[in-house]
Order: sequence, then structure tokens, then C-alpha cells
Amino acid sequence: MSTTPTVVLVHGAFADASSWSPVTRELLDRGYTVRVPAGYNRSLIGDAAYIRQFVEGIDEPVVLAGHSYGGAVIGIAGMAENVIGLVCVSGYVPAEGETLGQLQARFPDSPLAPNLVLTPVETANGQITDVSVKIEEFPSLFALGVDPAVAEVLAVSQRPLASVVFEEVAPVSAWTSKPSWGIVSAADRTINPDVERFGYERAGFRGVVELDAPHLVMQTHPKDVADVIENAITATAA
Repeated sequence: MSTTPTVVLVHGAFADASSWSPVTRELLDRGYTVRVPAGYNRSLIGDAAYIRQFVEGIDEPVVLAGHSYGGAVIGIAGMAENVIGLVCVSGYVPAEGETLGQLQARFPDSPLAPNLVLTPVETANGQITDVSVKIEEFPSLFALGVDPAVAEVLAVSQRPLASVVFEEVAPVSAWTSKPSWGIVSAADRTINPDVERFGYERAGFRGVVELDAPHLVMQTHPKDVADVIENAITATAA
């Protein structure tokens, strides 16, 4: 494998790979190789298996970054042998044997909770429940701080999250075996920032940066996010 890591960016719930666009541009401009796969948001275990397979198809070492629900995904997928570092951005860090629901229940709900929409969906494997955000509330909650015109587009192009992900037990915790860094979004209205702080501290992250930023910190503070990822690259390459 080459000694220059590839950066793989994993999106979270209610978003897609384009949510990382400003950070992707920043990292490309700095000369890094970046990949931004589109996740399914159907199952924590299934999403993690897909991302792990994607990562293992890369011949270089990988620094894996996940936003929001993507943090939980990379906490499992990060067990791939070629992952040398992890970065969690405004995200969940469940422990081995813990569900996202259990982690979130440790703290008061964020303002997002009463503004979620549950939609039954028939699939080939039976009925599931999709979770999305009320379109009219999306800009002030999930996309707070984002240009209003962009937030309006994001609101009507959400990628729903299957509710089952909150009930699935994390089978492993790559955070405890791989060097990890985190970003707390102190103005987050989607995830209680204390959920982020707690998860990062419990997992023993090497470094945590707290920004006065909303949930989509990759959109509002792309340089700061890229700086943390670059720091992880530098530290793991040393």
C-alpha cells in the first residue's frame, strides 16, 4: 500500500454524499485523494458492511470520516485493516454492545426530535419505517447556518433513515482500537452536543475540537473540518 492515505467521507441521515461537498473541495485543493460513497441509510450493520467493503477496495491506507449517523457507521466499518484513523463529525459514537437509541437516551432530546416524520414503507423484506425531517423545519434545525437557498434544496431532497438503525447493536467499536478525532458542533440542533462530547470522551479520542457551529458543520465550516482531517492524516502518517 502507498503511504499516502485516501480520505473516505461518509454522510449521515437525511443527507447524501453532496453534504460533504465543501470539505471534499477543500481536501482536493490540498492535494489529497478523496472518495465519498453514497450510503443506503437502511441498516446500521448493512451500511457499515457496505462502507467496509468500499474501503477494503482501496489499495492505500484510509482515514475514514463520518458525519452524524455516519459516525456510528464508521465505528464498525473502521475495523477494516487499511483504516489507520477515524474522524467523527457532529456524530454518534456508540460503544460495542450499545444501540444508537441507548446512547441518545442518556441525554435530553434535541429540538429535532418532535419534528421527525415517520413513514411506513413496504419493501421486499417487509414493512419498515422511514424517518425524515419536516420539510418546513429542516432549514432551522438540520440545515441551520446553511445558505437559505441551499437549505431549501436540501430539505426537499432528504435521504430518509430507516428507524431500525436505532435498535441495532454495534457489534464492535473501532474507535477504541484506531486513533480517533472528533468535532463537536456546539450549536447543533439535530444531535444534542452532549451526546457528541460523551461519545468522544468515552472512546478516548486523541483530539476533540469544539466549534460554534450547527449540525452541518461541513457546509458552514469546511476549512475547520478539513483541518481536523488533515491533522489525523499527519498524526497517523508519523
